[in-house]
Amino acid sequence: MTYHPKSDFVAVMMERGFLADCTDYQGLDEALMQGVKPAYIGFDATAKSLHVGSLIQIMMLRWFQKTGHQPITLMGGGTTKVGDPSFRADERPLLTEAQIDDNIAGIKKVFSAYIDYDSDASNKALMLNNAEWLDGLNYLEFLRDIGRHFSVNRMLAFESVKSRLDREQSLSFLEFNYMILQAYDFLELNRRYGCVLQMGGSDQWGNIVNGIDLTRRVLDNSIYGLTSPLLTTSDGKKMGKSQDGAVWLNPEMRSPYEFWQFWRNTTDADVGRFLKLYTELPVDECERLGALAGSEINDAKITLANEVTKLLHGAEAAATAEATAREVFEKGGIGGDLPTFTLQASDLNLMPGKMLDAPEADPEEMYCSAASLFLEAKLAKTGKDAKRLISENGALINDRPVKKEFPFIGATELSRPTKLSAGKKRHALIQLTS
Repeated sequence: MTYHPKSDFVAVMMERGFLADCTDYQGLDEALMQGVKPAYIGFDATAKSLHVGSLIQIMMLRWFQKTGHQPITLMGGGTTKVGDPSFRADERPLLTEAQIDDNIAGIKKVFSAYIDYDSDASNKALMLNNAEWLDGLNYLEFLRDIGRHFSVNRMLAFESVKSRLDREQSLSFLEFNYMILQAYDFLELNRRYGCVLQMGGSDQWGNIVNGIDLTRRVLDNSIYGLTSPLLTTSDGKKMGKSQDGAVWLNPEMRSPYEFWQFWRNTTDADVGRFLKLYTELPVDECERLGALAGSEINDAKITLANEVTKLLHGAEAAATAEATAREVFEKGGIGGDLPTFTLQASDLNLMPGKMLDAPEADPEEMYCSAASLFLEAKLAKTGKDAKRLISENGALINDRPVKKEFPFIGATELSRPTKLSAGKKRHALIQLTS
């Protein structure tokens, strides 16, 4: 569809590639031209941190505020107790209230890096928890007042539910209620705060449409829905995943250096698109950088890594990460910002060299298995992975390949900070204490 937006927010969403669909482009555009409007995105508390897969939604809220409107981050303290079944093959594990509260506390740390909750401006962001209105619901009243507006036939037709049933995978009544509760969130936010827009990933389209329909039926108010594309990398991988698991946003779960390195390792074809979505560089500059080729694209990747890391962790962390990367990759040194694992000698199965029956072993030295170190440093998931890494010459200790015929390291070398490398891109430090 060709639509020429009037409002700054819709223009940014279209120009930078955030838009997958909208329930009413013109209606939303005109509403945003009538002064400060609130919009929300909901985040269920299923883990202690959000990961990179949620960053596109966080950036949408940031742009919403930067273009003069009021973002609402809605914590799913209530809906997390049910679990979103959208496009899942099985039911989410149920969490206790204490676990949910702990997860919310971890998730909240991220948002203040992107969104202003403290200013006196009319578009100061709000952080809310849907447990505020969901926890106290009276079941019979809710069925009578809200449930009567939902058609089971229509709910079964939504792709997120239909795909699960088509595969003959169980969908519990608990999960089936999720879309009603999420729709009720939109109703409550419209009633309490005048919220006119819900945003989310394209997998949330059915839930968003339900909320719009319910609010129009109960309050007869005009509200809107907008979704972003579900991103995959150009090689088909789900955004937010890396070789060693989810790319978490909280620094205690993924260090600023590791976060920076994730973006530095972006494939060439994704650089321009990611610059538009995850940085605030002008669109023309994003396109220029994304079009670079050969060795020059590496400079664009460094720009991407720096700009994204600045937004989350600050300029100093980004500069430190880049300096560490240059030291590690260009000079072969030990970067001070690498993920570090401190081990006690008792954590390692040390054995005397005289027991190894190997000519290179010093009989008086104590040795440990190199494979066990790569496991401790989370550079291999299993002992089998570690041994394969060694057999393929991908395991390095202090920039020297681990010998297949002697895959051990002496305790004397481990008494100093020791750099482990799995291939060219993943590194860690091991420090041994007595």
